[in-house]
Amino acid sequence: MTVMPDDGLSLAAEFPDATHEQWQSLVEGVLRKSGAQDVSGTAVEDALSTALQDGLSTRPLYTARSAADDTDDDTDDNTDELGFPGFAPFTRGGRPEGGVVSGWDVRQRHARRDPARTNDAVLADLENGVTSLWLSVGAAGVPVSGLSAALDGVYLDLAPVVLDAGAEFDAAGRELLRIYGERQVPPGAARGNLGADPLGQVARTGRESGLAGQSAAAAELAGVCVRDFPGVRALTVDALPYHEAGGSAAEELGCSLATAVAYLRALTAAGLPADAACGQLEFRYAATADQFLTIAKFRAARRLWARVAQACGAPEAGAQRQHAVTSSVMMSRRDPWVNMLRTTVAALGAGVGGADAVTVLPFDHALGLPDAFARRIARNTSTILVEESHLARVVDPAGGSWYVERLTDELARAAWSWFQEIEHAGGQAAALRSGLVAGRLAGTWETRSRELASRREPITGVSEFPNLAEAPVERDPAPAEEAGGLPRVRRDEAFETLRARSDAHLAATGARPRVFLAALGPASAHTARATFAANLFQAGGIEPVHDPVSVDPSSAAEAFTRSGAAVACLCSGDKLYAEQAEAVAAALKSAGAQRVFLAGRPGEHREAYLRAGVDAFVFAGGDAVAVLSSVLDDLGVA
Repeated sequence: MTVMPDDGLSLAAEFPDATHEQWQSLVEGVLRKSGAQDVSGTAVEDALSTALQDGLSTRPLYTARSAADDTDDDTDDNTDELGFPGFAPFTRGGRPEGGVVSGWDVRQRHARRDPARTNDAVLADLENGVTSLWLSVGAAGVPVSGLSAALDGVYLDLAPVVLDAGAEFDAAGRELLRIYGERQVPPGAARGNLGADPLGQVARTGRESGLAGQSAAAAELAGVCVRDFPGVRALTVDALPYHEAGGSAAEELGCSLATAVAYLRALTAAGLPADAACGQLEFRYAATADQFLTIAKFRAARRLWARVAQACGAPEAGAQRQHAVTSSVMMSRRDPWVNMLRTTVAALGAGVGGADAVTVLPFDHALGLPDAFARRIARNTSTILVEESHLARVVDPAGGSWYVERLTDELARAAWSWFQEIEHAGGQAAALRSGLVAGRLAGTWETRSRELASRREPITGVSEFPNLAEAPVERDPAPAEEAGGLPRVRRDEAFETLRARSDAHLAATGARPRVFLAALGPASAHTARATFAANLFQAGGIEPVHDPVSVDPSSAAEAFTRSGAAVACLCSGDKLYAEQAEAVAAALKSAGAQRVFLAGRPGEHREAYLRAGVDAFVFAGGDAVAVLSSVLDDLGVA
């Protein structure tokens, strides 16, 4: 017997290491047993890969070889060299200490018009864990003249203030600088961002007429900040308009790069050195519930910006300042409580990805202005992640993961390609003007909408496990958002339209549209498909009636009539379908069913089922939105 050294980890030390090829061979055998043919070698991994946007995919296994497979391109001089946090290419973090000292900046958003109510909310947040403020000012928030009142009692040398004033950024920014002076805040102690983002305004509104003047005003503000307020940045490179128009992660990054490069050109043309110009920009990105993609996006964004700074001759100024905001696109209006879970995962991804500041949107964000409870949950989300989960105790905690490193690299390459396409079109302003950006984002959203409609991308509480009996959550309406440019989309919008039709029908008639679930055989045979059908129809606001629990050809017509429904769906296993589906479908039709569905793929009995009265088949991967919309149409639901 071979005697192994006792290192405490020697249980399997006498066995040889498994190889990648051995793993492929084992998986190949499993796939063949499941019916897959001609699957071998790398095709094994292709069969188990998941397609992502931007031409990316998630492989089932990552090893050291995955990182070695990377090929050089011009996104970086040395793509294999990750460096260290605080040093170029900054992939691992913009600061050497990361968030180890105090975690990330917990930044709460406020968008009420009333300065007094805003001030109450601001002070409550700052007293309970928030470390900086993000204020909507102007038409979409507090009036510029009310900014001082909104900040009454705030220690401005301790709490950074970030403004979001849209077209009024110049007036709002100068007002904030005036307040700093009035309250005798030492110029070196002031922190924050004045929120100038002229190209973001064009993206939001479609109005380009004042772009030159706004760019000049932004450059002038930047000069004031560099000269008098070194801790304040003048410009925000806001990528949210592109994310909220349905853009992918790479499209969001590419648009942000093109915008930032345009600002660098304007600032350097106004006389600022390249390093000072870079220091006047803060980048805002969306964080989604796709945890690993969010981590990779923030890491890739820093790497890309470092490359731009290097090309501008200011490599030491390439540490991108990042503000993460949990995605509004992912927030649902139905079952909004689930948004707490979505924003928790998103904040985790942003923190692990190295964001400097994180804004967790309250769970009721899609419904209007948040109440005190929603703001409390939002700020405590970051507090738990930082203080209890200890995420900030390690710099770049995902670094070294073969999956994360490969995803970061692939995302950076895709974003760089899109950035180059925008630059070849004349830059971000020209790309917005020509419709290049809008067309690209619309195509991406159209593809994703098909995934949402088919429920391949599920929305918990909306397209999956909806609750028709849940009371709606009411909130004060939020100020109207600027429109006219890129659209704002939501994942739940197609299903929300269906649910709104059902709600209107309920208000007008006292009842929701109904579907009778004709379950055949014992519970073991029909439960899976009855559950599937119930979820499907409820996603469109159609109430399922499942009483009695099981029917047969002789009782189907009576049970259907008693249910008060106008449509029916057969639910059972394939064996019982073959025995009873034709007879039950015929009975339901004779009882007056307008439409009869069958849950499951029809297989070889399709034509027989259709002849017997089955009108359509519902199954996983089908277009749920189209089916549900047609049912509501047939039932006369406006």
